[in-house]
Amino acid sequence: MTRGREPAVSAPLAPPISAALWLNTPEPVTLAQLRGRVVVLHAFQMLCPGCVTHGLPQAVEIQRAFDPDAVAVLGLHSVFEHHKAMTPAALRAFVHEYRLTFPIAIDQPSADGPVPYTMQAYRMQGTPTLVLIDRCGRLRAQHFGVTADVAVGAEIGRLLAEPGITAP
Repeated sequence: MTRGREPAVSAPLAPPISAALWLNTPEPVTLAQLRGRVVVLHAFQMLCPGCVTHGLPQAVEIQRAFDPDAVAVLGLHSVFEHHKAMTPAALRAFVHEYRLTFPIAIDQPSADGPVPYTMQAYRMQGTPTLVLIDRCGRLRAQHFGVTADVAVGAEIGRLLAEPGITAP
């Protein structure tokens, strides 16, 4: 699924992240705190092959390639299957072993079914899902599945180059 390429003024604000817990950050992170930066949100599951082989390495490369004052990378561990295997303790070990250093939210489990709250709010189809949020906090693109690095880099570059965009 792709959303984007719309003018910034018509794009909706990105839904907030509903996190049960955050890793790699001393305090919870909000999208409002990140206004003024492009936000790259990678939704993943640690048992998802596409996430492990493509999505997470892509997030790491984006974190390395862009100035952190211009682009913020966040992970979102959205568990919608294999709930008993993907515990916070297992995720901590996974994050350590894969040397992931960007903040990672553990999506708040839903009381109504297997799909957690943030995943529902963004209407994600599964993982990996890449979400791009502009400097004003607006949802500008969402891609399910493997997305080419060059395409993602070009989209981030376009968001960074937009003139006259300032945080509200």
